Amino acid sequence: MMTNYSIIKSPVITEKSTAQSAEGKVIFWVEATANKKEIKTAVEQAFNVKVTDVNTHRVPGKIKRMGKYAGRRPTRKKAYITLREGDKIEIFEGV
Repeated sequence: MMTNYSIIKSPVITEKSTAQSAEGKVIFWVEATANKKEIKTAVEQAFNVKVTDVNTHRVPGKIKRMGKYAGRRPTRKKAYITLREGDKIEIFEGV
């Protein structure tokens, strides 16, 4: 069984994600095997907020080369989380 902090890996901090945080949306990297219900309960319990919607996006890993050697970055999953009106997550306040 996964815990809240094993489902939520880290926040995505980019220009686009900080702009969306003003609209009540936050973006997290999450465990690739987690489903939307697990992500919703993990965010609600970890940050004491109410989640209204969860959208996920699987980001395929890229092939990277170093000379004649090729490697592959891991496939990751993003979760776009919409919060209830008035709720905020403090991670994105100082960014």
